[in-house]
Amino acid sequence: MKLAAITFSPQGVLVCERLRETVADLHLYVHEALPTPVGAIPFSKVMELTPAIFAEYDGLIFVAPTGLVIRSITSSVQSKLSDPAVVVVDVGGRSVVSLLSGHEGGANDLAVLVANLIDAEPIISTTTEAVKNLIVGIGCRKGKSETEIIKALQDVLSAEEISLSRVRYFATADVKAAEAGLIQAAATLEIPLRIISSERIRSCQQSFERSEFVQKQVDLPAVAEPAALLAGWRTSLIVQKRACNGITIAVARENCLSLALDPATH
Repeated sequence: MKLAAITFSPQGVLVCERLRETVADLHLYVHEALPTPVGAIPFSKVMELTPAIFAEYDGLIFVAPTGLVIRSITSSVQSKLSDPAVVVVDVGGRSVVSLLSGHEGGANDLAVLVANLIDAEPIISTTTEAVKNLIVGIGCRKGKSETEIIKALQDVLSAEEISLSRVRYFATADVKAAEAGLIQAAATLEIPLRIISSERIRSCQQSFERSEFVQKQVDLPAVAEPAALLAGWRTSLIVQKRACNGITIAVARENCLSLALDPATH
């Protein structure tokens, strides 16, 4: 996926530099009023820059005010089937909004990716995704396979009579972010994988079961339960941690206003 990041502020440059540490070949555009980082491309007017590069990238990451981004892309928008993914990050690096081409263009996935990399919250309003209100936290020993992880998920969800179609995210700790089996399981089941920072897990104030084993192994009080709780909005555990052959599964529910009134989400 060919990506570009665009920003206008010193704070935005810091966010973009964080992304460049991980995202290979990320093209960075920085307003000419700012010092130009090594390898970045200066620009003077975003209303001229955006139309010029709109069709050149698969995804555009703006670290800027949403209103400004909307005005800059308006003349270029054609179709959800062909437009690039556009996401917007606030300069504090707190939220990543999937703004354009959420499903077809991949902006929802891009928002999750960026949020994982900067420890932010992805904001996705696609109705088919937003009505889902369950988050499955997953912990596992090193080297667990995709097949083993999917079986553990299926066993727990089946026992609790929970449909996979209600699951909005999988979630795990950053220390497990490179687990191939977990990444492959999320891809196969087509459910985004949220990565929660160790710092947030250690400071989590919500109630969850702590594990001496996990503490010794990865220097965290737990993985599955706090990851599930922290990956969503107004969450509460509905399935406490279940251990399945070196894999732990926990389920949290987001207690959203409209979804709380819908019997289908309970």
